[in-house]
Amino acid sequence: MPRAYASGVVPASADAVWSHIRDFDSLPKWHPAITASELTSGTGAEVGAVRKLTLGDGGIVVERLLVLDDPDRSLTYEFLENPFGARRYVATLRVAPVTATGEAFVEWWAEFDADAADEKRLTDFFADGVYGGGIGALREHFAAAG
Repeated sequence: MPRAYASGVVPASADAVWSHIRDFDSLPKWHPAITASELTSGTGAEVGAVRKLTLGDGGIVVERLLVLDDPDRSLTYEFLENPFGARRYVATLRVAPVTATGEAFVEWWAEFDADAADEKRLTDFFADGVYGGGIGALREHFAAAG
């Protein structure tokens, strides 16, 4: 089972970053690859909520929120539908404090199944493009705000 992973330091407190990304319907506000999000079930703070994301290329991803953990500043979700060919995809986005600097450490990872020929491409795409792109956008947002 492949595991895609990315992490980075964001120049803001963990609480500020968590507040910015916590709402399950907030991706278009901070992730450059997401042009729209629509909750089709539940609310942005409700486990079991389902969101329909529209990607910049017009692709559609449907995801369900599995865990929303405010004390741990993390959320876990799964793909219900995706155009990538990933199966049994479960991802976690987590924010932790960097105690030495007061900044936030953001990490995002997923485990999924895919055809063997697609595993490396999808692992790189999720780690570098999706997660790395999102963490980079958070870094730029908070650097500009600070």
